[in-house]
Amino acid sequence: MIKTGVLLIQLGTPDSPKVSDVRRYLTEFLNDPRVIDLPWIARKLLVNGIIVPFRAPKSAKIYKELWHMSANVSPLLTHTENTLSKLMDRFSNDKNVHFHMAMRYQNPSMDKVLDEMRRLNYDKIILLPLFPQYASASGGSAIEKAMNIIRKWWVIPDIEIISQFYDHEGYLDAIVERAKEFNFNDFDRILFSYHGLPDRHVDKVYDTGLCEDQPCETEMNEYNKFCYKATCFATTRLLAQKMGLKETDYTVAFQSRLDKKWLTPFSDQVIEEWAKEGAKKVLAFSPAFVADCLETLVEIGVEYHEDFQEMGGEIVQLVPSTNDHPRFIDCLEDLVRKRI
Repeated sequence: MIKTGVLLIQLGTPDSPKVSDVRRYLTEFLNDPRVIDLPWIARKLLVNGIIVPFRAPKSAKIYKELWHMSANVSPLLTHTENTLSKLMDRFSNDKNVHFHMAMRYQNPSMDKVLDEMRRLNYDKIILLPLFPQYASASGGSAIEKAMNIIRKWWVIPDIEIISQFYDHEGYLDAIVERAKEFNFNDFDRILFSYHGLPDRHVDKVYDTGLCEDQPCETEMNEYNKFCYKATCFATTRLLAQKMGLKETDYTVAFQSRLDKKWLTPFSDQVIEEWAKEGAKKVLAFSPAFVADCLETLVEIGVEYHEDFQEMGGEIVQLVPSTNDHPRFIDCLEDLVRKRI
């Protein structure tokens, strides 16, 4: 029998909301050339000299709020650990499949976890980044980090990589099941908010032309199948079909931007415009995140909600992420079983 090790990879989280831990996390995260794709010197000066010194104290306050909302632990880490545990239960009778979890940034570190996997002498390793839609800054970075570690091993086993799973029925059904907790008729607007990316990141997907040259908002094709923008819109169309929503019933937007040259429309501006139009209740999905975290619980659930209220609205209601929903565990189980 083939002895297989499966590595679930999440983005990462500070070890605590202390400024020192947040600074360490941001330094590692933002110095990744797949995240900030500037020349090495320019990135170092920008990140270490400007962004981290000014951003770390502010981000620490936000992480402290997040920790307080989640029983003084990282919700991203907790949800991922729960997902790992439930997935392991699905394979409890298969002694030749073993599961591990690591963060791309900080702990548990990929260096440490992959070294443990090396010593277990697997015949095959499956790399499963927990990002439904591929992006170089998320799944691409996680895969590159893992391969950079593995390539130094003297013995390299079979490696299989799962780049994205935005169209998997289990993943989609988990979001639909979460949505059943709410009555769509109670809301004036429905928002599908995805994490933003610089325009140049999606442009780099194409050997010729730009993202805007492709029908990414309406169609998947051979050229845009790994374009983050295209897969975000495709995810929404699939979810809308399952939920019985018409195209006019919802809006796709992108959050967490750093400047104007990021994917549009911007989620916060959409929320603001809806408030000006007199909307009172917004239901917000965050399909790019399979575990609730700062970007969902705080950015959407708190900041967007408070901003919306200040502009005359009543509520921005966040739909929980898939987290450890049984249908999401079905998705991960199926992805693994097809490869063992």
